Amino acid sequence: MSENPFRPFESPLPLDSALAVLRDATSGADDGELFVERRKSEALVFDDGRLRSASYDASEGFGLRAVRDEVTGYAHSTDVSIAALKRASETTRLAVADGGGTMADAPQPTNKRLYGDEDPIGNTAFPVKIETLREIDAFARDLDSRVVQVSATIAASLQEVEILRADGTLVRDVRPMTRVNVSVIVDHNGRRESGSAGGGGRVGLSGLIDPDNWQAKAREALRIALVNLEAVPAPAGVMEVALGPGWPGILLHEAVGHGLEGDFNRKGTSAFAGLMGQQVAARGVNVLDDGTIPDRRGSITVDDEGTPSRRNMLIEDGILVGLMQDRQNARLMGTEPTGNGRRQSYAHAPMPRMTNTYMLGGKVDPGDLVADIRDGIWAVGFGGGQVDITNGKFVFSCTEAYRVENGRVGAPVKGVTLIGDGATSLKHIRALGNDMALDPGMGNCGKDGQWVPVGVGQPTVLIDGLTVGGAAA
Repeated sequence: MSENPFRPFESPLPLDSALAVLRDATSGADDGELFVERRKSEALVFDDGRLRSASYDASEGFGLRAVRDEVTGYAHSTDVSIAALKRASETTRLAVADGGGTMADAPQPTNKRLYGDEDPIGNTAFPVKIETLREIDAFARDLDSRVVQVSATIAASLQEVEILRADGTLVRDVRPMTRVNVSVIVDHNGRRESGSAGGGGRVGLSGLIDPDNWQAKAREALRIALVNLEAVPAPAGVMEVALGPGWPGILLHEAVGHGLEGDFNRKGTSAFAGLMGQQVAARGVNVLDDGTIPDRRGSITVDDEGTPSRRNMLIEDGILVGLMQDRQNARLMGTEPTGNGRRQSYAHAPMPRMTNTYMLGGKVDPGDLVADIRDGIWAVGFGGGQVDITNGKFVFSCTEAYRVENGRVGAPVKGVTLIGDGATSLKHIRALGNDMALDPGMGNCGKDGQWVPVGVGQPTVLIDGLTVGGAAA
């Protein structure tokens, strides 16, 4: 925990004075809160045998919100003072207008803590981090003579928030975050390929900078790079596709998860709008969003409105049964908040966002699942992609994939892109492996210009009829 405790409502915002301004700002509103945040972050990048960059950032500020019906008034400032809060109140009052709203009840409190409050920046000495990066670089180069470049990153942050409501309810959360990443480039007879591996979570750095941890990451990065050295151009066409466990769940997150956020459904812009209670996926498919998994990157003890996180079933046995909600959209849709009201920082208003979104496993051995492919692709690693939330159409690139014909896994293939739409893909799931896994802790999610950390997961999934865009037509 920080040596200088974050207690904004002792000073510089005395609680009685802050409450008086907050109550005036939200008088006649349906909802609102004062969100105060202190954050610090550090990132060290060791590249090509030297420390390439070392950055440190610290920020502090507040966001004041008043909500009336569908209108939100929001003001924020880095000047954490009563004077600045009063100026912000003048802006938020514009949303309330003549009032007439009924202030929603405060979220129920929780005694759970899903992660510690260790300061991951201050609790590990700077020279130790630099020496760890040097060791990672040397270790990765010694693994194989074909390694020509290594890049290693250590990143850590600590976010401290306090959320005050007009009834005097005060919620506090301290959120650590760490990550270690290793990337390598290999060269063989003039052909260069790359591979990377990494991960972390809401934990301290001590476990991540342990040699057993980062050595495994370096070996995995090298393995992927060497696989890509052998890759041949991918075919193209409509094929059976097996998605590997863990990180490939990013496709589920993007192509399906965003469509199950409350605001898109309330506005009718989601491909799943109006389908509650209907069959939207193959039988046996179960999709959840769960912010309560200890120490995970996407987990939150409470969301950024003060609502405790929950384990929310979204799709059960193929039936759409739930959505992810913040307080405003839940009220407007006549349902309950689900602990998914998230914001990037004090400078942003909350909105419905995912936490850890994953698909439960099935009963099929993953080896048998891949062996059932007649003509297709086994996609193990994923890179970036694009999704249209209104129709669920996606395009994703693969970082590691293999050709499969008549149940036999062949050569690795490069240039693989997967094209389809989330709603159709869910219905075309043919089998689920018994190897459900969460990603290693490296996801960030963007929405309306805001970025928040998230987690994904799934078992091996066999999908019929995905379009594969490859290097060969």
